[in-house]
This record gives sequence, C-alpha cells and structure tokens, in this order.
Amino acid sequence: METLSNSILTVQIAEHGAELQSIKKDGKEYLWQGDAKFWGRRSPVLFPIVGRVNNKYRHAGNTYEIGQHGFARDMDFKLTYKEDKGAVYWLESTPDTLGKFPFPFRLLVGYLLEENKITVKWRVENLGAMDMYFQIGAHPAFYFPEFDAATKDRGFFVFDRKSDLEYIMPTEKGCVSPERHVLKLNKEGLMPIDIHTFDCDTYIFDNKQLKKITLLDKKKKPHISLEFNSPLVALWSPTKTHPDCPFVCIEPWYGRCDSVGYSGELKDREWIQKLEPKETFDVEYKIIIE
Repeated sequence: METLSNSILTVQIAEHGAELQSIKKDGKEYLWQGDAKFWGRRSPVLFPIVGRVNNKYRHAGNTYEIGQHGFARDMDFKLTYKEDKGAVYWLESTPDTLGKFPFPFRLLVGYLLEENKITVKWRVENLGAMDMYFQIGAHPAFYFPEFDAATKDRGFFVFDRKSDLEYIMPTEKGCVSPERHVLKLNKEGLMPIDIHTFDCDTYIFDNKQLKKITLLDKKKKPHISLEFNSPLVALWSPTKTHPDCPFVCIEPWYGRCDSVGYSGELKDREWIQKLEPKETFDVEYKIIIE
C-alpha cells in the first residue's frame, strides 16, 4: 500500500489492481471503503473490456472467455515510480492473460495529486505485431454526503450540460438493449438522487454528452466532481436491492458492454479502441474533492 499526500489530500493505493483505496480531506473519507454486502470493491480499473461480453467473444476465428470488466482489477501491478504526490503502476500481459485476451500489452496507471485534485492517468501500449482491440474504464465509488439510511433522499447530480440527457441501460445479463431513454432534469438543471433513482440499475451516457459530473449534498453544496474526456460515462448504485447503500459510482468509460445478442467480432464491438503495433493510448480523468 502506498500513500500520497499534499497539504489538502491524503490518498492510498494498492498494488493489487493499482486500485485507489482511500481519499481523505481534513480526516474525512470520500472513497467507498468496500463491503461485500453492497459491493466489495472501491475503485477498480476496468481493462481490457468494460462491462460484459455475451458470455464469449470472437477474434480472428477464435473464441475467448473473459469475465465482466476484464482481469486487470484482479492482478498485482508493480510500482515503478513513487514520490510524495505521485505514483505509477505497471502491468504486462502474461501467458494466462493471453489465453483470455490474445494481445501482448503493457498497462500503466498513474496518480498525481494537485491541490484538491487527483489526476488518474492511463497508458495502454500494444507490444504485439498485430492491431490490438481493447476497452478501458474507471469505476470509483464515493460516499453519499451526509448519508442517512433512515431517509430516502441522497443528494443531487449536476452536469456540465443543463438540457435533458439520453441514456441506455443494461437489461439482459449485463448487456444493453438498443432502447434510448431520456433523463429529464429538474427546473434547476439537477438530477435528484433518492432510493429509487437507480431502480434502472445503471445510467450509461454515450456520445460524449458529458465532460463533468458533480455530486451535491442535500443542500446542493458540491461534494466531489469528476472531469473526463471519455466518450461514455456511467452512474451506478445498487440501491434497488440495497436501499441503505451509502455510495454511488461515477464511471468514465472508453468502451461498454455488448448489446444484447451481439455475436460479432471483438474489433466490431461498439466503442472499441484500436491500437496499431507499438502505438500507445494515453488518457486521463480527474477526481476533485470539493
């Protein structure tokens, strides 16, 4: 476990999954601390796929099996760089990963503290001789501010767009249906959050509709924000099955689960990323503790 700190934030990161374990400001914990009753993880890195495939996927005439959100979150990374305000973790393909994902790769995950911001950086490198197809995403979970399980209200979301939003959602074995839905914001341009908000399970906003999401407390005061340039972002909380769940996830994604019934090639999956041999893919997002 490594600790990063500056005058405002203290952050902890585990080598297992290169996963954030804690974000504290003034002694207050902002990152969900994991409880299998609700969800045992905290902020996994989703690679080399985001979401689920339809049981199996196909590439170059072969069929492969891979679990939800890929395998990086369940592997031990190596710490390659560390200072007080930053750290970089490294993972490379192995014979085991090549049996699930037939591409030699290197994945670097970096964290950098800047005042009240945590910049999370990803670099994917294609180490092979063929084009590589992959997805990558974030899944950080944050405590609802001033959480009270005895009440139904949890706070609000505010977006960098005030008009109504379109979303899709998983409907069958974690795969999405083609139906598009409209999220109507209230008169203040906010999305109220209560114990029924996530009865649909997950909101997936695609087509680069958003670049910033802020979680507000019940008094509409900013609590945490995420800034990103990803083509998709998801919101999830398991309150449908656990109304007393104390957290919500804000998830920037470069990819998503299969559509229901999809049986095509990996390279033709929606929102797939492509890297030519020896190319790199560099992206980042920011967590802002308000």
